[in-house]
Amino acid sequence: MEKEMDEDRKKGVQYWLESSEDDWKVANHLFEKGDYSYSLFFGHLTIEKVLKAIYASKLKETPPYTHMLVYLAEKVSLRMTGEQLELLETVTDFNIEARYPDEKFSFKKKCTRNFTEGYLIKIKEMKEWLLRQIQS
Repeated sequence: MEKEMDEDRKKGVQYWLESSEDDWKVANHLFEKGDYSYSLFFGHLTIEKVLKAIYASKLKETPPYTHMLVYLAEKVSLRMTGEQLELLETVTDFNIEARYPDEKFSFKKKCTRNFTEGYLIKIKEMKEWLLRQIQS
């Protein structure tokens, strides 16, 4: 029975990691096509799902239904710098701003090629750092 549960947990972790990688590919594809706000939205999903993989791995539970990245990082007791936590807060905002635009579409206007590229680089670095946390 315990071995079965361990296999289920591994499958859950693998699910989140594979889904995260799929979202990362979409983020990059959208960037290449010039759809910058949704590229950042999928960047958010990438980080969210890696955090959920860590959650499933470390806590041996199904991750909660949340998009709040700092909350997920805190639940798994990741030791993060202030800069990393600030990035998670910003990336969480991308999720909300892309899905629920204001009347002026201010987020979409802010998402220039340079703005988006800069954040995709940071998201990639965060993703790689988080993936290393699963190994430790």
